[in-house]
Amino acid sequence: MWNSTTLDHKKKFRNFIGSAFALRRCSDILCAENGLSVIKEPQPSPGRDYARHTYGKDRPLSFQNQIRNAIDDALNKKPKTFEDFIRLIESQSITAKRRGKHMRFWMPGQEQPTRLATLKGDHTEEAIKERIAGKRIYSSPITSVPTAHSTPDVSIDDGSSPSVVVDADVTNAHSSSLRAAKATKVTATTSNKPNLLIDIQAKLKEGKGDGYAHWASVQNLKQMAKTLIYLQERGLDDFDALKEKAEAASARFNELSERIKGLDSKLTANANLQKHIITYSKTRATYTDYRKSGYSKAFRATHEADILLHQTAKKTFDELGYGKGKKIPKVADLRVEYTPILEEKKRAYKEYRQAKAEMQELVTAKHNVERFLNTGGRTTEHETERSAK
Repeated sequence: MWNSTTLDHKKKFRNFIGSAFALRRCSDILCAENGLSVIKEPQPSPGRDYARHTYGKDRPLSFQNQIRNAIDDALNKKPKTFEDFIRLIESQSITAKRRGKHMRFWMPGQEQPTRLATLKGDHTEEAIKERIAGKRIYSSPITSVPTAHSTPDVSIDDGSSPSVVVDADVTNAHSSSLRAAKATKVTATTSNKPNLLIDIQAKLKEGKGDGYAHWASVQNLKQMAKTLIYLQERGLDDFDALKEKAEAASARFNELSERIKGLDSKLTANANLQKHIITYSKTRATYTDYRKSGYSKAFRATHEADILLHQTAKKTFDELGYGKGKKIPKVADLRVEYTPILEEKKRAYKEYRQAKAEMQELVTAKHNVERFLNTGGRTTEHETERSAK
């Protein structure tokens, strides 16, 4: 029998980072020594959460969470504009209306509308527009996160570069469904990416209070744990290796960026030349008549648009060196040249997106580790004074 409360009733056992598994192992050893049965492969208990215990069923999602889910569903359909996004939202029986500078959504049965600004994070109007434009990558909520009991351990070896060491306890999932199952490490997914640590001192100078400082400290601890898990899974335990990897990723990103710019320049030049050749051909007869008229002002006034286009095309050919010794290419030949350049750009852009994501993750992780090493993992002076009070 296991009593979770001490005999003096002053403390209660709390299962932090898989400690129940160690207790179960002790129990199994005692049972085996005394000839009692041992459950070799215990099945996890389904358990009941607070909502099921209180209401007898799952608690329904709030209107705000329903709106967040509807926003994510609409954005998953890749709308091209914010107006297309609104149409997708309204197709889900949600009323969307702007009042002043705020966009408001009504769910069926909702008494008061929800302003997008109150949803915060990746679901505000500005964030939605950034997600549509591809400037923001939405990270789905993490189902299990390292707890405050598991402080990342960053050690520095004497005479060598700093090494980042992840405490094994940090990687243990902290959820009721895993307490009765075999202890495992959290496997980071693509959504479990490191985010920049919050500069608490800068925020305090902006007027943030003690409550924000406390929240930011906890948030930074979680982000640092995610960063260390990210580095451990990629075998980047050495800071110098992380630095080299980040620099290499940045160099690769810059290389692809310059390459895409060069390809864009070629495509633009090719397309412009095609346009001028076609324009030159279409306006040649008009310009010939204009020349035959002795450059008549009346004729020019009547056909000024065609004459200007023809002269602009001729000027472009002269700037590119076409004329006596260099023949103007055919449009068909230019189109043949255009296609492989466009295909090369598509391939390069695919690599560019991957390189950009990798660079952002590594640079963010490097920045976080540098900040953590500079502070030695300690709290800020403001937090120390606050705790002393």
